[in-house]
Amino acid sequence: MAKRVMFQGISSHVGKSILTTAFCRILSQDGYKTAPFKAQNMALNSYVTLSGGEIGRSTVAQAEAAGTLPIVQMNPVLLKPTGNSCSQVILLGQSVGNYSASEYQNSYSQRAWDTVKQSLDYMETHFDALVIEGAGSPAEVNLKKNDIVNMRIAKECHSPVFLIADIDRGGALASIVGTLELLEPEERALVKGLVINKFRGDISLLEPALTFLKEKTGIPVLGVIPYLDKLGIDDEDSVSLQDLPSDHVMRDIHIAVMQTPKISNFTDFDALNHEPDVNVRFVQQGDMIGDPDLILLPGSKNTTEDLLYLKRQGYAKEIQEMAAKGVPVIGICGGFQMLGEKVCDPLHVESTNDEVDGLGLLPYTTSMHGKKNTYQVTFDCDDLPFLGMKFSGRGLRGYEIHMGETTLTKPAQSLFHIVQRSEDQVDLRDGYINKKRNVFGTYCHGLFDNDDLRRAVINALRRRKGLKDLPVQFKYREYKESEFDRLAKTVRSHFDMDAFYKILENE
Repeated sequence: MAKRVMFQGISSHVGKSILTTAFCRILSQDGYKTAPFKAQNMALNSYVTLSGGEIGRSTVAQAEAAGTLPIVQMNPVLLKPTGNSCSQVILLGQSVGNYSASEYQNSYSQRAWDTVKQSLDYMETHFDALVIEGAGSPAEVNLKKNDIVNMRIAKECHSPVFLIADIDRGGALASIVGTLELLEPEERALVKGLVINKFRGDISLLEPALTFLKEKTGIPVLGVIPYLDKLGIDDEDSVSLQDLPSDHVMRDIHIAVMQTPKISNFTDFDALNHEPDVNVRFVQQGDMIGDPDLILLPGSKNTTEDLLYLKRQGYAKEIQEMAAKGVPVIGICGGFQMLGEKVCDPLHVESTNDEVDGLGLLPYTTSMHGKKNTYQVTFDCDDLPFLGMKFSGRGLRGYEIHMGETTLTKPAQSLFHIVQRSEDQVDLRDGYINKKRNVFGTYCHGLFDNDDLRRAVINALRRRKGLKDLPVQFKYREYKESEFDRLAKTVRSHFDMDAFYKILENE
């Protein structure tokens, strides 16, 4: 039976995912065959496992930190918001339909509980240690009756709980006390330690608060984790875009990402954000697109609604005019669909819109029907003529998560040759480019995680500005590994590890 430890929080976005990632790495470093577990996740930032199942991206990062392949049992329930109080429900990696919030909370969540328990049983028999993450707060009394992700999980597997508070946002002490007061006695008994996260400043000034918490609650503060700037680990959802550090250093290349309301898989652009000669800016409602060297259209959980948003805000017309003048534009997944002539949804798979005109920058239409495509992909590129760069590469990696079938209305050059989908060998084409060679789209998420391809695109933008090419400046996967190590080292040095292991061994 696996050892278990669980991280819960006083609210959302306090650092549960990051602390779970840290202890996945720490336990793995210390010789445990470790894996993350999150019963239910709500996020538009998702990933595809080798089996073709869809799970939350933050869980994948945790699995990477633990040095194990992500599997659907690590995140058996994924909720992907589609509109007002409605989500697509992903159960063991596969979509089972759209449910309103009330339908899910009052009915389907309890049916999903059986799958959660089965997944937990599987994980406990295949790993030495599980690092379990909660969601939101265990004290949300309106949701507690149908909870399948916080204290119900802790009680099911008798896991000790560490309660996390984000002191950077204020009100942490009161929130800790209030959360504990709202727990049932048997739930509170499971809380073995408190964690203060994102602390800045002199720790001696915090000591009276730590003493107060121990005296008031009877539970020790086992960790005061410092604020970690620019941690290169995948975030759970687009709420984290609000916390991106302001970077006013002017670099050679300026990239604008259109941050639509239903943006998904924004981590597609993380690697670009780490390039030393690149500025990446997310264009939010009311912002000017400005004069970027490249416009990126990201994935979307509701393509037609995000297209209508671009039209209402005037961004669609501006992108069309800029592309006509030669400004480069790249669309990924939902962004790829937006670049075409129409996006149709006759079965109302994503929205109530029957069809919406696209940007008309590439000659195809997309219809939302058929099976959802979820695959890891390996693809080759014989000739990517974007801005005349003629890039070629073999064994490039990415993944597909999309509804809909895209059909050409006139001939266009395809870009990528997909040779493997998950575990199957295939012979498929993906992506198209326009005749002017300044606009292209693809269904392949993770395109820019490939170092040589990413640098080739940046160098094409550099040449367009009369700048010299640069060799590969940044190796994304090596960087992520170093960030996992940095996170683990920091947490070890600011956490009572002796107390942690006593709790882990005595659970």
